[in-house]
Amino acid sequence: MAAQDFNFLLATDSYKITHYKQYPPNVSKIYSYFECRRKKGSQFSEVVFFGLQYLLKKYLTGPVITEQKIQEAKLFYQMHFKQAVFDEEGWRKLLEKHDGRLPIRIKAVPEGRIIPRGNVLFTVENTDPNFYWLTNYVETMLLQMWYPITVATISREFKKILAKHLKATSGSLEGLDLKLHDFGYRGVSSQESAALGGAAHLVNFCSTDTVAGLLMAQRYYGCPMAGFSIPAAEHSTIISWGRSREKEAFERVLDQFSSGPVSVVSDSYDIFNACKHIWGDKLKERVMERSQDSCLVIRPDSGDPAETLIEVIKILEECFGCSLNSMGFKVLPSYLRIIQGDGIDLSSVDE
Repeated sequence: MAAQDFNFLLATDSYKITHYKQYPPNVSKIYSYFECRRKKGSQFSEVVFFGLQYLLKKYLTGPVITEQKIQEAKLFYQMHFKQAVFDEEGWRKLLEKHDGRLPIRIKAVPEGRIIPRGNVLFTVENTDPNFYWLTNYVETMLLQMWYPITVATISREFKKILAKHLKATSGSLEGLDLKLHDFGYRGVSSQESAALGGAAHLVNFCSTDTVAGLLMAQRYYGCPMAGFSIPAAEHSTIISWGRSREKEAFERVLDQFSSGPVSVVSDSYDIFNACKHIWGDKLKERVMERSQDSCLVIRPDSGDPAETLIEVIKILEECFGCSLNSMGFKVLPSYLRIIQGDGIDLSSVDE
């Protein structure tokens, strides 16, 4: 059922209000399609299709037209155009004949499917010849699909890069779906953007802090829990102890979360000092006491990832040692891991 406070009649571009007057006489069927166009030099040759089911359930399902909404739209468009161009009669006929439901059919490829650009992703057509103009009335709203499609596509590109390097350095893809954590809630324009983008990321990974995306997956895709997180510190919980008590701040986190993985941001003052002198010296025994299932995840959150991570790994290797895996690559002890919290894009992650 579409949201009660949403008026479908107002969810389109202004000029579409006038299009019912512009089609040729005797038109009875309009059939439209949506694609991600081929474009020379495009960064991606394929897209991940995602987000349609949310839009349909949230905005287009059930009786979306009411007399009250017709009157609201009539008044709005009269003021907007300064003339009577709104098709009050047509919308009232739709209300009476279809009980306010939209007589349109939408066919789509399965969500999550990887589709080469230039192919049809979904089609829209009217099912009642009297309402042929309705097909393209919904275009404005359905084109908002670009956002979840784009996020899901970029997320997949990250996954391809991570899979390549994980396979090359470990010999397997175990844990791949946890290798890119979504912290994008704060970085988007709205609550709905967070939900759409957060859920789109979950098409490829199951590691996230974006609660809005998880709720969308629950409510509109029937997924009880699509993503997971762990307890983690932020700068405020560390610097509130003061610079001279950074060790105590770290200890507090270890004490409060003695079982299960925990992530501690460690660059509030000096990431290299924190790794060498606090984690690698003063708290070394506390770190080594933790099990693989309760590992400490040290989080650098600034600087150039390529430079910072290499230096952090060198310091931790000196302090805690390492082993060689089957591919001949060094691996930190199972009780210790690193997560980079800033500066990650498709170029830097490949680097």
